Amino acid sequence: MAEAESARGAQAAQGAKRARGKGETPRRLTRAAAEEFNAHGFAGTDTNKIARRAGFAQQTFYRWFKDKTDIFLAVYRDWEEAEREMLAGLAAQKAPSLKLAEAVISHHRNHLLFRRSLRQLAVEDEAVRTARAESRLRQLSRVAGPGASKSRLAELAVLLLQIERLCDGVAEGEFADLGLGEKEAKKTLGALLEELRRQP
Repeated sequence: MAEAESARGAQAAQGAKRARGKGETPRRLTRAAAEEFNAHGFAGTDTNKIARRAGFAQQTFYRWFKDKTDIFLAVYRDWEEAEREMLAGLAAQKAPSLKLAEAVISHHRNHLLFRRSLRQLAVEDEAVRTARAESRLRQLSRVAGPGASKSRLAELAVLLLQIERLCDGVAEGEFADLGLGEKEAKKTLGALLEELRRQP
């Protein structure tokens, strides 16, 4: 059972990777899927709605993507890349850590339903869980550099997971639910991002 789910995860990731490397049609489908997932969540849309939003018939969708999970993974990879580029740009400008924190929170807020779907699917779907782990490993590798030890990656993973959870909490309004402002959360997030930025 686990082997079948792992194989499904690898096949879905391969399909999403294949679609990213092609022309305008898969890009339009992926953009449309991102809009659908962010407007309605994963459960609230289907491949037909995605194809229509992109201006295509449903059969065009299946020429490029195996299923809704496959395109969700392509959207996730695009989301990850957009966040990476945004942070790299801010780091190149030597932006203060508070500005980095606000930018990451904004990125999470702008993709709120997509992020909710990601968290839910990572629990329910082996392909999404695998893609999420791979995304986190890419992030850790960029910070740690090649050949980092497992203990070094584990230390960085602690920071990464704190940053991720805090961003989602602020973006979801969890501090407001408690009757609290976001100032301390942003300050803490800025400190975590600064610690990550200072890593050798």
